[in-house]
Amino acid sequence: MNIQDNFAIAFSLTMLAGLTTAVGGAVAFMTKKDNLKTLSLGLGFSAGVMIFISLVDIIPNSQGLLKVNFPYMYQWMVFGGFVAGILVSVAIDYFLPDHVDTEELLNPDDPNASSHSHYKLQRAGFLTAIAICIHNFPEGMATFLTTTQNITLGVSVAFAIAIHNIPEGIAVALPIYHATGKKRYAMLYAAISGITEPIGALVGMFLFGLFVPNILVGVLMAAVAGIMTYISFDTLLPLAKEYGNWHLSIVGIISGLLFIWMSLILLG
Repeated sequence: MNIQDNFAIAFSLTMLAGLTTAVGGAVAFMTKKDNLKTLSLGLGFSAGVMIFISLVDIIPNSQGLLKVNFPYMYQWMVFGGFVAGILVSVAIDYFLPDHVDTEELLNPDDPNASSHSHYKLQRAGFLTAIAICIHNFPEGMATFLTTTQNITLGVSVAFAIAIHNIPEGIAVALPIYHATGKKRYAMLYAAISGITEPIGALVGMFLFGLFVPNILVGVLMAAVAGIMTYISFDTLLPLAKEYGNWHLSIVGIISGLLFIWMSLILLG
């Protein structure tokens, strides 16, 4: 079987891995909308996962892609991409100011309560979805290209990404569900955040074997790591503390770190 014959298998694996974000979205429905302790724990968990993925998974992969062609400056390229991602996040914060009112979340039907806390939660889910969409694009390309070379290795990569995508789906769906109370919105956003993986596979199909994608993907991955890290510290963690308490948030963070670390060990 040649490389071209593997294209259908590679695309199918990438599609399945991407859609597992919807599985994570479904987890958000297992809790009551007004359960703020679960929300706090879940937001901390999501932040822990995103921070670990950014610094331990995405950054090394970005370095690996760039080191091949830029052995003497790849670290600066990754650093620059990471900073660029943070600056993009800062710009989004500047143009989308936010405010939070925990009382409004506790009493969503109170006519005297503002809609700011709902807006901030929706915003957290939306920004996370954007970051994960960008993150999943190079992941989809990587899964596709790996599978075309070695199906067995491709299956392992796709499975690892699928495991990662479950908590990513939680990170997207949880704040949106708690803000709107609408399961279909949470599931829709979670599913959309993973759809860029098969899109990345399609791009990989057309750019297969070219030199340029490795450069673009490497810098893009570093930028996404910066975006995800900023969102975790600036949005998810403050929300986790706001809707619960700091100790509960820490439990969520540590749980997220350990969960994603264990998945890497088991699949390594």
